[in-house]
Amino acid sequence: MGNTYPDGNNHVCADCGHEWPMAAAVPVEDNADAVVRDANAKVLVNGDAVVLIKDLKVKGLSITLKIGTRVKSIRLVGGDHEVDCKMDAGSFMLKACFLKKV
Repeated sequence: MGNTYPDGNNHVCADCGHEWPMAAAVPVEDNADAVVRDANAKVLVNGDAVVLIKDLKVKGLSITLKIGTRVKSIRLVGGDHEVDCKMDAGSFMLKACFLKKV
């Protein structure tokens, strides 16, 4: 993601301030116990289409991801930001609690 930067032994998300180790994130499909759920507690899987349920400001940039924006073909990854996706505004990692399955 373009809004992360290395800091010592960690990566830091400029959007939310979350820090995680520089070791590669484990994809959810490798960890059978991890289940990612959206804001309505529906299970998300790779390739799902989702919709934003809240306006999300992108820190460090002057853009806002608008409510109702549809995101196609999500990819699930491990960590605090569970969903990796591409939109017209760029590539982002989002928390599943701000998404609703379509």
